[in-house]
Amino acid sequence: MITLEPLCPDHAEELLGFERANRAHFARSIPDRGDDYFTGFADRHAALLAEQAAGTCRFHVVRDAAGELVGRVNLVDLADGGAEIGYRVAESAAGRGVATAAVAEACRLAATGYGLRFLTAVTTRDNPASQTVLARNGFAFRHEFLLGDRPALAYRRDLADLG
Repeated sequence: MITLEPLCPDHAEELLGFERANRAHFARSIPDRGDDYFTGFADRHAALLAEQAAGTCRFHVVRDAAGELVGRVNLVDLADGGAEIGYRVAESAAGRGVATAAVAEACRLAATGYGLRFLTAVTTRDNPASQTVLARNGFAFRHEFLLGDRPALAYRRDLADLG
């Protein structure tokens, strides 16, 4: 069982530890955030909280049954009834259904808590685990494109069945 918690100021230190511990793991499937992300983390965290307070984004930490922070799920660029979902799960939690459950809960929250009608998602072509998470959560493939220099896939999920 997992739970999603809205991002709050108290998450900063724990979230930075999560990002540092999993940096190499994440970089294998998505572009690395770079050193500046880590050195400027406090300012970045404050900026995310401001975006959330403004209602343009919804950020969440994912906790496992023991209360450990094992992931993140973000809904960004909320506009016109939609948002883009992004997620990452700790290497230690990979392959246990955490991402699938977290995305399912985020879809439910998007529809019932945030009033969204659809979500979009992007994953790199060489990330079959993420593609599986999206498929299991009802996301439909839309098109291919380049994410930086990496082939990527775009998806969409309508949320009418959840609202």
